[in-house]
Amino acid sequence: MCGRLNIIDDMFVQALMQDLRVKNAEEMLFGRFKMPTNDISIVREIDGERRLQTATWWLLLETCYEGFKPCHYTSFNTRFDKLNTPNSAGFKPFRESRCVVVASGFGETEKRGKEVYYHDFIAENSAIVFGGLFREWQHPKTGETTTSCSIITNPPHPDLLPYHSKASPMILPQNDEVIDAWLNPANQQIEMFDDLLKPALRHDFMVQQINKPSQYQPIGQTARLIPNDYYV
Repeated sequence: MCGRLNIIDDMFVQALMQDLRVKNAEEMLFGRFKMPTNDISIVREIDGERRLQTATWWLLLETCYEGFKPCHYTSFNTRFDKLNTPNSAGFKPFRESRCVVVASGFGETEKRGKEVYYHDFIAENSAIVFGGLFREWQHPKTGETTTSCSIITNPPHPDLLPYHSKASPMILPQNDEVIDAWLNPANQQIEMFDDLLKPALRHDFMVQQINKPSQYQPIGQTARLIPNDYYV
C-alpha cells in the first residue's frame, strides 16, 4: 500500500520533471502530506506531449449534486493482481490511461495487534516515479469534467516487511524506454510491463518513524534503507 505522498519542491523533483520532458512543470502541486482523496499532480501524455494534470487521488468517483465525490470502494491504490481481471477498476485504465506520479517520498502504515505504526520514506538524493492509472469523468447533468487516479501496488518487498507487510508501491525505473512505453496511450502491449509487477524499490531511502502523519513528530532515529533490488 502507498497511503501518503511527500512531494518537495527541490532540485531532485525539478530535475526529474525535466528528464520526463513535462511541458507545464510549474503547475506541480507540492505538499509534505498528500493523502488519499487529495488533489495531486499526475504526468500523462496528450497528443505526444507530457503534461501535468490535477487528479483526485481516488480512482473511483461518484456523481453528487456539487460534482463528484470518492466512491465508497477504496481505490487510491490498484493492486497488481487486479490489473488483468476483466471488469475490475484498473483493467481498462491499465490498457488505455496509464500515468506516473512524481514524488520525493511516501508513507506506510502497519497495524500489529492494537498498535499502529507510521513510517515515512524519503528517496535519498533522488525523486521517485510511481506507476499510476487515471480515469476521466463527466457529470451527466452539469457537463463538468474531472480526473481521478491511483497508484499501482505490487507484492510486499522483503526490505519493506518491517514497515509494511501487505504491499509495496510500483516504482518505475527511470529509463526512457520504459517511461515512453508506459505513458504512450496507444501502447496496449501490456505484457511488456510484466517485470514492473514485481516488488522493486530502485532507490535508497531515509526512513523515519512518526507519531502520526498529520502531526509528524519523529520517533527515534532516522534509518537508512538500501534495497537489494538494483538488478531489476
